[in-house]
Amino acid sequence: MMESSNVLVTGGARGIGAGIVRALAEAGRNVAFCGRAEADSCAEFLAELRKNHPGKFAYYRCDVSSAADREAMLDAFESDFGALDVLVNNAGVAPDVRADLLEMSEESFNRVLGINLRGPFFLTQAAAKRMIGNRSGRFRCIINTGSVSADYASINRGEYCLSKAGVAMATKLWAVRLADLGICVYELRPGVIRSDMTSCVAAKYDKMIADGLTLQKRWGEPADVGRAVAMLVSGSLGYSTGQVINIDGGLTIERF
Repeated sequence: MMESSNVLVTGGARGIGAGIVRALAEAGRNVAFCGRAEADSCAEFLAELRKNHPGKFAYYRCDVSSAADREAMLDAFESDFGALDVLVNNAGVAPDVRADLLEMSEESFNRVLGINLRGPFFLTQAAAKRMIGNRSGRFRCIINTGSVSADYASINRGEYCLSKAGVAMATKLWAVRLADLGICVYELRPGVIRSDMTSCVAAKYDKMIADGLTLQKRWGEPADVGRAVAMLVSGSLGYSTGQVINIDGGLTIERF
């Protein structure tokens, strides 16, 4: 029996990321995840994973917008787990202040693009260079967490929309570059998912969902995204590199 694959999930301590980590643990994967908080903040989550699942688990403190943090995390991962098989670029932030385009600050723009786009892009670059020499025989892929905001314009969080539009193109670029090397690249595009990021606008989305925003009249849950990641990591869509999978309850289907 082939040994379980080794997966690194950025932004995996809470929200969608925690849903991804749990789904991978349930699928028997070895999982490391990172966040900007100190390790103590994830002690309870790690204990839960280790108690309930047979895989190996670890947490690394990492700001994905920092080149030094990214390299240190990859070094630690290889030391703890061996070869990297799967990278899930999930770390992301919303603007601290939802400001109209005419009022958006350059500081906010740089922060959001640094974490949501620049960091994942160069983490993918660094991880791919390491994955190229991985001859374990296990399925290898890179999964980017995008957003329906890549297509839907929100003028009070334009920096977020721009970052996710960039993630969509980055997925295509890396799919083209890595195909001959046997590494698949995918984008998951969540819609309205219940998480820390959406908690501040929960009442707004409750009404919109009730009024028909989505075909399936419920919030998406982190577990919905997690199950999609687990499916991709299994290699079930190994002949579909570069594809986008919408996890949005039918939100993006055009209708009248």
